[in-house]
This record gives sequence, structure tokens and C-alpha cells, in this order.
Amino acid sequence: MTMYELSRIFPTSSSLMSSLASPSPLISACQGNSFFKNLRQIDVSLRIQLEFFSLGNDSSTLSQSSLTFSHQDMASQTYLTSRRKTSMDLISRLKPSKFLRVFPLLLLPIFVIGILIHGHKIKYFFRPLWDVPPPPFTHIPHYYAENVSVNHLCRLHGWSVLSQPRRIFDAIIFSNEIDILEIRWRELYPYVTKFVILESNTTFTGIPKPLFFVSNKVRFSFAEDKIVHDVFSGRVATPGKYEDPFLLESQQRVAMNSLLRHAGILNGDIIIMSDTDEIPSPHTLKLLQWCDGIPPIMHLELRHYMYSFEFPVDYSSWRSSVHVVGPRTQYRHSRQTDLIFSDAGWHCSFCFRHISEFVFKMTAYSHADRVRSRHFLSHPRIQELICQGDDLYDMLPEEYSFQELIKKMGPIPRSASAVHLPTYLIENADKFKFLLPGGCLRKPE
Repeated sequence: MTMYELSRIFPTSSSLMSSLASPSPLISACQGNSFFKNLRQIDVSLRIQLEFFSLGNDSSTLSQSSLTFSHQDMASQTYLTSRRKTSMDLISRLKPSKFLRVFPLLLLPIFVIGILIHGHKIKYFFRPLWDVPPPPFTHIPHYYAENVSVNHLCRLHGWSVLSQPRRIFDAIIFSNEIDILEIRWRELYPYVTKFVILESNTTFTGIPKPLFFVSNKVRFSFAEDKIVHDVFSGRVATPGKYEDPFLLESQQRVAMNSLLRHAGILNGDIIIMSDTDEIPSPHTLKLLQWCDGIPPIMHLELRHYMYSFEFPVDYSSWRSSVHVVGPRTQYRHSRQTDLIFSDAGWHCSFCFRHISEFVFKMTAYSHADRVRSRHFLSHPRIQELICQGDDLYDMLPEEYSFQELIKKMGPIPRSASAVHLPTYLIENADKFKFLLPGGCLRKPE
């Protein structure tokens, strides 16, 4: 329809004519797009309709305009009605009902991708629904104070006192925790008869690794007379073939049995079965050494820390155990009794001096499958998470109730306390400042 034809229909509407001659900036900017051309037609039609109804409702305007419709005018009106119908059809196609039907289909791939990326979190979040906790432990109270005699402490526990101390064998499978090993052995040296250490030339995942203890043996010369060390020849994983890390770990634990016999262990002696970073307290060992009537097997409840003693988690560490050696004693790192000795030491997980040591453990130990991306091994990322007290694997806490799960979600709260920690650590605080409050920054190598 030409501007002339429109002027004949609305002879007094100069504002409408100027509006049509100068379309809105939005319509002008989108002239090249067919979709927006249709929108322009809607824009024009709607403005015509608004002007038409405005004129129709104003009798004075109608009388002044003296509209007379000829056959040509009627044709123009028919054309306008047709254009209005076309515009309304286009608007009906844009109704939200059709979009709402398509919207769930757009969400589906986003949902699937979210499951693939965060499926492990969903699994752990709903763990209280599909898993049940193990039976609770029976806690044995632990009595201790400085300058209290061992005779009195044994009686407080309901035990008597031996005439001669028991021999204690501290048996560990070693990976790469050099600093923690030094703290452990310095702390326990006065009470341990033999430090039995087994080191493999492969990781639990079948990757060849250096013999870290052998290359750092000079640091442990103070305990040379008590060390029984052996190297386990591990199986190297075949490229492209999955090796069960728990199977390789169990093979090393079986090998420890023969090494203990080689160390001269006898019935009635005490074995400490624990990982390197699970450190019994000296006063715990003193009770085991001198008290008669202790249970033949009991687990040790340890204060659990993450990255350093700045981030205390809870008292959930229980895998460390002590055994009075008998004919059926086997080296294990799993639950073996319902008895647990309360507050018996420290468990400092991922307590390394260098970022490279974090990377090594993340790829080497039994839960290496939790490294779901190379990004997890980024040095800046690891450093940031250490100082935040956040999880290296982006995992939710492994809890059996929603209350505990929600309670432990997020970073571990910092502690400014360095009380009741290993004595050797405090005496050498400058050497081990990365393990104390305020020392979260690590060296790369």
C-alpha cells in the first residue's frame, strides 16, 4: 500500500504518515533479516490499527476528515484487513505454548552433561539413601596426663602392669611421605623395637616409581639400628590395561607378613599396622608397652587432619590398629574388631612439603580414579585448594546421614591451635612450618 493510498484513508493523520515514513530504530536496524521484515509489517499494521481506532472513537475527527469511501477506498480497506490477518497469524506462531513444549527438550542435553560431570557428587549426596553405616565401634576410654605414672595410668584403664615392657614393631608400607616418616620415627623411637618398612618400586596403580626411602636414608640414620627395610618388586601395569590398585596394595600387605618374620617378631609382641601418615601418640605406645590385659586387637582412633595440622577434620580415622601377635596374626589395614582406643594419635592426610608430592600421590594411590581431569593436577589449583582447606578431588564427604553430610560440606575450618601435636614437630617448627597454622603455601618441587 502506498503512502498516497494511506493518506486517502486517513487524510488528517499527518503524525501517522511521518511515523510510517520513519520506522522505529529497532525495525530499521533489522531490515536485512526476513524475520524482522515480518515484524516491521506487524509494526506498521498495528500502528495503522491504533490510528484507525483512535479516529473511529473520535467523532469530531471523523466529521472533520469527511471520509468517503469509493470502490478504491474499499479495496484499500480490504487490503488492510488482509494485512492485519497476516500479522495476527504471525503473532500466533510466536505464542509461548510452543516454546514451552520445546524448552524441556533443550534442557535434556544440559541435564545429561551435568550428570556426566557431577555424577560422583550426586552419588555421594544420596549416599544416606542407598548405603548403611558399619556397626559402631566400642570406644575404650583413654586416660593420660603429663607426669602421671604408667602404673597409675594402667590401673585407670583396668589393666595391670607388666614386669618387663613388651617389644613393639612399627610396620608400614611406604610411598613418598618422607617428612611425615621422619616425624613419626622421631616421635616413636624411644618405644619401638623395630621399624619395619616395605617400599615398592611401583605405585598401587602399577606405575614405576623411585625408591624414595633409599634415596633419603641419611635422614633416618638416627634409627639405623632399628630399621628393617625391604623393596617389593611390584608389577608394572600394561599400557592400555586396567590394573586394580587395591589388588596391588593387598599384594604388598601380604609381603609385609614375611618381612615381619624376618625382623624377628614373636608371639606376645605388639605390631602397629598403619599407614605412614597414621601416627600413634607416644603415650599410647607407652601404655601398650607396659600394661597387661590390653585387648589382643584394637583399632586406634586418630585425630584426622588434612594438608597440615591447620585443618583438623574430625576423629573419624580408625584404620590404624595394634595387635598382640598370635599364631593367626596377619598384616591388614581393614576393620578387624569393634574395639577402638580413643584419641590415640594423629592422621595427617596429604601433608606434603611440595606440590609435586601431591600430584604423585593423587595419581599413585588406590583412589587414583578420582582424578577425572588433568586440570585436577594443576599446580595453581592444588595450591589454592590447600590454602582453602577444600577437597582436591572435588568430592562430597563420605557420610551416611544427611545431617553429617551437610555439616561437612565445604572447606575445612582453619584452626590456630598447635597444641597436643607431635613433640618433634614443635621442636623443629622452622623445618616443618608448612605443617603448622599459617604455613599453607608450598614449594612446587
